[in-house]
Amino acid sequence: MSRKLYVGNIPFETNENDLQELFAEAGAVESVNVVRDRETGRARGFAFVEMATDEAAQAAVSQLHDRTFGGRRLTVNEARPQTPRSGGGGGGGYGRGGSGGGGRRSEPRW
Repeated sequence: MSRKLYVGNIPFETNENDLQELFAEAGAVESVNVVRDRETGRARGFAFVEMATDEAAQAAVSQLHDRTFGGRRLTVNEARPQTPRSGGGGGGGYGRGGSGGGGRRSEPRW
């Protein structure tokens, strides 16, 4: 098992210290990263916790998955590697490319 864990359904008020204390019940914690909204700085509802050993990670999953924390039931499982994202979200161009274009303009009208 990987030592890095995904923690989902955390309360939006949760900070790194809260999760550090919670996961310390299962074993030594190396790092805690609460994922935050870029603009508001508020927690987005999930985090990543890295445990010091595989055994501590397994203990954390078995002890904390489905446990109530801040009025919410936590999801705790092994973090999966991030999948590569396609770049940019499309766009570009003006949607009519090609030559001729049937008399239509291919550049924007400003």
